[in-house]
Amino acid sequence: MKQKFDIYKEKFTKYWGAKSSRSKGVLIGSILLVLFLIIGGSIFANKSNMVPLYNNLSLQEVGQIKAELDARGLPYELQDAGKTILVPEDQANTLLVDLAAQGMPNSGNVDYSFFSANTSWGMTDNEFDVIQLDAMQTEIANLVKSIDGIQDANVMINKPEEPVFVSEQPMEASASIVVNTQPGYQLEGSQIKSLYHLVSKTVPNLPTDNIVIMNQNFEYFDLNNSATAGSTDTYTYQQNVKKDIERDIQRRVQQMIGMMVGNDKVVASVTADIDFTQENRVEELVTPVDEENMEGLPVSVESIKETYTGAAPEGGVAGTGEEEVPNYPAGEEGQDGDYEMVKESINNEFNRIKKEIVESPYKIRDLGIQVAVDNTKEPATENGEVEYLSAAEEATVEDGIASILDSIITTSIDKEYGEVNPEEKVSIVLQEFNGNQGSSAQATVTIPTWMYIVGGLLVVIILALVWLLWRRKGTKEEEEQVEFAEETYRPQPAAVPDIEENPETEATIRTKQLEKMAQEKPEEFAKLLRSWIAED
Repeated sequence: MKQKFDIYKEKFTKYWGAKSSRSKGVLIGSILLVLFLIIGGSIFANKSNMVPLYNNLSLQEVGQIKAELDARGLPYELQDAGKTILVPEDQANTLLVDLAAQGMPNSGNVDYSFFSANTSWGMTDNEFDVIQLDAMQTEIANLVKSIDGIQDANVMINKPEEPVFVSEQPMEASASIVVNTQPGYQLEGSQIKSLYHLVSKTVPNLPTDNIVIMNQNFEYFDLNNSATAGSTDTYTYQQNVKKDIERDIQRRVQQMIGMMVGNDKVVASVTADIDFTQENRVEELVTPVDEENMEGLPVSVESIKETYTGAAPEGGVAGTGEEEVPNYPAGEEGQDGDYEMVKESINNEFNRIKKEIVESPYKIRDLGIQVAVDNTKEPATENGEVEYLSAAEEATVEDGIASILDSIITTSIDKEYGEVNPEEKVSIVLQEFNGNQGSSAQATVTIPTWMYIVGGLLVVIILALVWLLWRRKGTKEEEEQVEFAEETYRPQPAAVPDIEENPETEATIRTKQLEKMAQEKPEEFAKLLRSWIAED
């Protein structure tokens, strides 16, 4: 066994000694890489992936689940200050089902399912009222938590006691709610309004004026302005509207002028003055049906005609007798007279219009547009000089831009604010843009110096690597030639003929037996010799 070990050791030593330093390094590195892959793969294979089982748990719920996992001997991890429990991925689904069957996690809150599971005849009215109020608070908190941006909620409801005597005025309840919002999240007005109405419609006799809502940072949410106290929600809304209007007009101006002179040769800026005064009014108008003659539509006509013939009564004042016609001159004595009266009454109907007008929440009161245009031509001349637009060309471009801006300003500003003079609200500048010449000749010259330095270093590194590879290849060929020469001219050992072994005879065999017996059993060998001597 030892001889075989020595033989293998000698062969390995010869094999290892014949290898070059590079071959030895490659072989050792390969062995280490294989070992690293085997060990790393076994570690990762045995390591289980931990996934969250529950998130945002209370300390009571975490204690219940932790005790159950300890009793089962299952591994777990706690994160987020103990609010999140991680378990092996392959056991997460099974644990969810098993824990849900055991009623865990149990936060200790009472919901409406308590009544179906714990109804009994021995429950008093006071106990029932307390449990019902607790269940109502829990259910409202769950509804509030379902709104985006709210992580948790605590609800406290104060229900008034029923009066002893009947009263026409109902007793009102009150509610206080503390919500835990996500960091950096701002509740919108619609969400705050939903919170108030959600609680008000859930609790009987609870008006919105008796509800107080605040967050964990002691910021109150008011229903009147649908914003937190001290916030700038109205300001933010107005600024957003102003920015949207300016951005929309700026894009249109940029697009239209860019089609004329090029998108990279024009820059536009828009400033708007927005009137956020909102008016709601009711108008009751009466207009004629025939607007030209200012006449209405006749709906009823009454015509009266009277005639009289005979002598005028004596004396008296003209037209003042009991049977006299007013303002009709009295006749003189001894003369006959006659009169005629025509009276016509027409009732006309006019248009009666009632308008309930809600003005727009904002109007554009004033608008200013500033446009800068690059007055250079592309491409540059052969000498690399920049060519500019002529005075006539600049005038043409300026007139075209002015006509476009005049139309935009005239149609954007509300007519309520009087006549608009677009020339006073437009500023057009034609000037060369710095760094945007568009010249191909200058583009080739403006290559930074550091790019040449980096390129030279890369070339030197590549040449050095090529030289090292070529030198290493030449060294390897020389080593192979030396090894080949040593193997070729290595002196071969002389062949030694084997010693011819004489065939063993019977006398030789007996001699070997006697020698072996003399070594192992000297006493018996001595007795054998004595017996041979006695016989002789």
